[in-house]
Amino acid sequence: MAELSTVARPYAEALFAVARQDAAGLAAWADQVQQLADIAAVEDVRVAMADPRLEDAQRTSVFLSLVKPAPSAALQNFVALLVANDRLSLLGHIAEQFHALRDEAEGVAQADITSAFPMTEQQVSDLIKLLEPKFGLKLKPHVNVDASLIGGVRVQVGDHVLDTSVQAQLVRMRDTMAV
Repeated sequence: MAELSTVARPYAEALFAVARQDAAGLAAWADQVQQLADIAAVEDVRVAMADPRLEDAQRTSVFLSLVKPAPSAALQNFVALLVANDRLSLLGHIAEQFHALRDEAEGVAQADITSAFPMTEQQVSDLIKLLEPKFGLKLKPHVNVDASLIGGVRVQVGDHVLDTSVQAQLVRMRDTMAV
């Protein structure tokens, strides 16, 4: 079976193409898509959507009744399409890919920062200011703490990793000495 993100990709791309042409803007669409994904992730909703006694139109109606405020006609049609193709469970993956497409279109990237110690907002801001020219993108930081790094930080932006942690330096020293 195909990986879920692979199956979700065409839906996310189609939704993104429609969103780009809407005057409401990508931010409004991103919020609505995230709301749909959050609703689809609720266990009771998943159970209700899997009820074999419901027709597709009923599933669509029940699902859309949970969305406040009511989504646009385009999003309602999108939900109906997902229900008809039994893909409503993919909404989380679709939302994730929609956000990635939005970030790419806006020249933004997610920066996963892992630090050995908690970082203040000022430290994160300073680090982002140093990294943005390096990557040529506006970065949105997501900070985690991992004491096993011993010191320093590891930053991942897409496929690129910048690892200045003490742990990485020790590994490099060990590998150099082993040769």
